[in-house]
Amino acid sequence: MIVAVDTATVALLATAAGTLVLAVATFSAVRSSNRSARIAEAALQEQRRPVLAQSRLDDPKQKIMFLGGHWVSANGGHAVAELVDGVVYLAVSLRNVGSGIAVCQGWTVFLADDAATRTGHARVEDYRLQARDLYIPAGDIGMWQGALRNPDDPVRIQLADAIEQHRPLMVELLYSDLVDRERTISRFGLFPMPANEVWLAGLNRHWFLDWEGPRPDTLWQAAGEVIQQDYEAYGARTPEAEMVDDGRGVIDVGPMEIEPEPG
Repeated sequence: MIVAVDTATVALLATAAGTLVLAVATFSAVRSSNRSARIAEAALQEQRRPVLAQSRLDDPKQKIMFLGGHWVSANGGHAVAELVDGVVYLAVSLRNVGSGIAVCQGWTVFLADDAATRTGHARVEDYRLQARDLYIPAGDIGMWQGALRNPDDPVRIQLADAIEQHRPLMVELLYSDLVDRERTISRFGLFPMPANEVWLAGLNRHWFLDWEGPRPDTLWQAAGEVIQQDYEAYGARTPEAEMVDDGRGVIDVGPMEIEPEPG
């Protein structure tokens, strides 16, 4: 049996098949190229990203001057919260554990008691602008400072009372890399040590504004709820009463005090 073959049709089919193969190869190459570009972009971001944390306890003391000539000093791992002549002075000894230079852009402060009602960081437009350029090199120490002077500022009034009462505070710092990218917000707790009138600094969490991570708010909130439940369960537990057996059965006598032996 002889089958007639139309060479034009065969040529068209071959061209179509070749075009399809080329399209598939091009699509795969574009996807691979995009994936490589994203990986390269992420690597570049990590090379430029600053990440602030509290400095180590063995880091040197830093002396910090405020407008008007007021000086404070912060040891490694410590913070400053002072009320002097109605002015609130705040400072934190910091260490940049990231790869890029950190440039402080703004800040906000509130009572630690209010942290539980906040689902995330404050709005960026609500941060107080940093008047002084504060640069913190990668892998090195630096500091942050802020002051509240306006007598009518409700935040200043609230913080003044908190400092006098030795109540913990929360400070959120907004900072970027050297070219105003890789914007990050880090929340720090300022915890008073009444015994020696000093304040310790502790990192709470980070938010990346221009990139996902490092941890979504949903996971952070879920973890916080579990910890809060455990804390409330612990607080609800009452001390077990001491029980003694006097031969007539077990008697609840409450907590027992042991007298010291004579001599």
